[in-house]
Amino acid sequence: MSLVKSFCRIMGRVAPLHLAEKWDNVSIILEAPHVRPNANRVLLTIDLTPAVVEEALSTPTSLIVSYHPPIFKPLASITMSTPLQASLLRCAAAGISVYTPHTALDSVTDGLNDWLCTKLAGPLRDITWTARYIGQAFPEGLGGVGRVVTLKEPIELKMLQFNIRTELELKHIQVAYAKPEREKTMVSTIAICAGSGGSLLLGVDADVYFTGEMSHHEVLAAVQGGHNVILCGHTNTERGFLPWLAKDIEEFIQEELDQPTDPADAELLKGLEIVVSQKDEHPLVTVDV
Repeated sequence: MSLVKSFCRIMGRVAPLHLAEKWDNVSIILEAPHVRPNANRVLLTIDLTPAVVEEALSTPTSLIVSYHPPIFKPLASITMSTPLQASLLRCAAAGISVYTPHTALDSVTDGLNDWLCTKLAGPLRDITWTARYIGQAFPEGLGGVGRVVTLKEPIELKMLQFNIRTELELKHIQVAYAKPEREKTMVSTIAICAGSGGSLLLGVDADVYFTGEMSHHEVLAAVQGGHNVILCGHTNTERGFLPWLAKDIEEFIQEELDQPTDPADAELLKGLEIVVSQKDEHPLVTVDV
């Protein structure tokens, strides 16, 4: 058993891959042809950018967990002329493999969308708020797609905006108001989807749609349907979860070490360091002119 396969088994416990959307590309995206010597680090990032690859190459990194899949559609060729393909080739040459969980991590219980619920409604689930899935729940309590939060006590939209901006540590968010009361509108229900949620959220019965990004026409459709919209940038709804993901991975590794299902697997996982990238960042900035 290789380190890559052992780590894939751990990630399969963190976010089972069968929870991913059918259109998604998850699991091991790049398996390096050799093991990088003296490398014991797993680097967590939202995107596999050249800056993140440089960070991996300058540190003892053997695996990268890239939330977004670096390869999404079939490639006709892999060359150094395209930055993303060049990044993958450099990783392979250095002995660095790449794994992607994407929508499996969104939907799993205590995954990304559940984390977003706590960011806007607080930690006291079932006391100050409850949540349901958008659509059917997965079997065995594994999770479901999207979330709709119901607050026990309604709040002003202004307060919800403040909570989101503060908890996600953002200077700016975008808001589309559906009623003349604007930020004084009282809110009881919030539909949530990490990343780009327009196609999932439209048609959901909720006072507010909260996601990273929606198209112009999706925002118009939402507002005209009576739903307020809060957007804060695609990866800004995702990046803050990486430290939580690191803790989850560490806990599952420790469980395997304490009670190994395969002693050989456990031996390979010893000493792995889970680190959040310092070079991964939202590609857009807001400029005040």
